[in-house]
Amino acid sequence: MINSIKKIVLTGGPCAGKTTALVKVIEHFSSLGYKVFTIPEVPTMFSQSGMDYLTTNRKLFYEGEKATLEVQLALEDKFQRMAEQCEEPVIIICDRGAMDISAYMSPETWDTITKAVGTNTTALRDQRYDAVLHLVSAADGAEKFYTTTNNKQRTEGLEMARLLDKKVIDAWTGHPHLRVINNHEDFNNKLHRVLKEISSVLGIPQPIVEERKYIVELTGEIPNCIESEITQTYLVAEPGCEVRLRRRGWQGKYVYVHTTKKNISNSEQLETERQISSNLYTSLLQQADPYRKTIQKTRKSFIWKGQYFELDNFLKPVSGLTILETKGITEQESVNFPPFIKVVKDITGVSEYYNYNIALKG
Repeated sequence: MINSIKKIVLTGGPCAGKTTALVKVIEHFSSLGYKVFTIPEVPTMFSQSGMDYLTTNRKLFYEGEKATLEVQLALEDKFQRMAEQCEEPVIIICDRGAMDISAYMSPETWDTITKAVGTNTTALRDQRYDAVLHLVSAADGAEKFYTTTNNKQRTEGLEMARLLDKKVIDAWTGHPHLRVINNHEDFNNKLHRVLKEISSVLGIPQPIVEERKYIVELTGEIPNCIESEITQTYLVAEPGCEVRLRRRGWQGKYVYVHTTKKNISNSEQLETERQISSNLYTSLLQQADPYRKTIQKTRKSFIWKGQYFELDNFLKPVSGLTILETKGITEQESVNFPPFIKVVKDITGVSEYYNYNIALKG
């Protein structure tokens, strides 16, 4: 059996704490017996080698960005091959990933470059990485810590930094395991969240944390949201265990995810999540729980004031139900509700609104 390899993107806006987080990740997981590979930030390597991403020479810009993507993918693929030879479990941490490159150009140029390289947004965003952790720039919520002195490549002002931060989050929005890590009360909490999220991806038991959920009404347009269709089927499982298949569609392309949740005590939960092929998905559907209906819903994923939300509009087996869920907002933090959302009811921890129970046949 091949050893366990997880590939995780650590991204973020300028002055988000990525460099410090990388050091912590290497120390922490190496001490737990993991082999940790880190893939350096390719655009920084190119900048230091003379590439000017601000050039007005369109041909140079195109060739430079295409080369950046090609080198990014080649480095990741080579490290993947190396990881396959290791006997211990491996984490590959990418200091930024393929989709970060798209944040610095027009959608049309990105489309041209990905086609030239023989890939597309769905493959790069949704299928290539096990998780994406976005560390929010200090320019958004921790301004006093924002500085441009520690990185010569970093000349962005606060406004530009916030804009870049948002563009990078937008580029990754839609990934099945995107977590936005805000500037909480202090930087150590931010680092703790990074270690906790990676631990979760690795299948290390985590404290049970209820994401906050609300029944809402949508009263206006959501700016820059990613809309996807979700079909969710629960499989027959042992008591105390929840096994779910999810098909997520975006612009006619599909990603299939198999998730198992198991409470190992009153306070700890083990959740494992893996992407599977469409063939395996079809095969596993044979094990559908006969007591539960398939859930169909549309999901709008979006960022508002540095917080990440998922808005689910249920189509089956219930309709007319719209639930807003926070992703990764700590208990101490207040929720920044957007003006286009009207909260009807707080249903955090109300078990009848868990998807698992919504699916129950009456």
